[in-house]
Amino acid sequence: MSNTVVILNPAARSEKAKRWRARVESIARGCVICATSRAGEAEALARHAAEEGFEKIVAAGGDGTINEVVNGLAGSNAALGLLPIGTMNVFATELGLPAHDLQLCWNIIQGENTRLVDLPSANGKYFVQLAGVGLDAQVVKETSLTLKRNFGPLSYLISAAQIAARQPPRLFLESEDSSIEEGSFVLVGNGRLYGGPFPFFKHAIIDDGLFDVIAFKQLGYLEIIKYLQDVVFSSEIRVPEIEYFQTRRLRVTSDSEVPVELDGELVGSCPVEFQVRERTLRVLTPVPQS
Repeated sequence: MSNTVVILNPAARSEKAKRWRARVESIARGCVICATSRAGEAEALARHAAEEGFEKIVAAGGDGTINEVVNGLAGSNAALGLLPIGTMNVFATELGLPAHDLQLCWNIIQGENTRLVDLPSANGKYFVQLAGVGLDAQVVKETSLTLKRNFGPLSYLISAAQIAARQPPRLFLESEDSSIEEGSFVLVGNGRLYGGPFPFFKHAIIDDGLFDVIAFKQLGYLEIIKYLQDVVFSSEIRVPEIEYFQTRRLRVTSDSEVPVELDGELVGSCPVEFQVRERTLRVLTPVPQS
């Protein structure tokens, strides 16, 4: 498999990370394995691997690692492989990969079955699964690493509770497909899932050339959190406070500083322009069951 490079995150810092690393090294014998030591390095490594002509570039990590690797290989002919070992593996779940069964995932990488999926971007930076403007990005911004290490996914809820009492921002939306012009929180999805195994974007298809948008109108944060449950647990969004639409382009601006997250990583703030490149990312996926 000399045509394959594995980009592994994190480099061995904790005992758990050392175990994952040993596991990946035993599965991917004979392949080049590059471990990252800082944020942003996976993107540079993937770009270099694509330039060197590697045919398969494997992201061994969570959604943040995949995001970096995709930004490195975008525009090349390399196919993306996934070894999901992060805390969040939403993209792998979306594609039907057996998360945490590394041997099965490696068998898929060794196979040749690829799927072309859409590649959305925000201000020119690619993302694979989802983006958020407002509440969830604010939570990401204010969740410290210490909190994350101590509480895991719970840490986001703790941060959300601290933010909930504040006044949400005013966001202005421009899109040819939306009837809503103003909101307080916007979610953009490429696939159906958000934040774990939750099918937020009911009509999303990962290769239809569209991204799906959920816009919360002028609501307070506590109301938004209540409505989020409705979005997750109902088959259709019927409440007038939430607008759901599909589009190829979206621009979100604000008169205050509002953060933006892509695949769970903070990338800056408004204004933000979303676009999508239809079926341009090749991903190694399981052979579909007939």
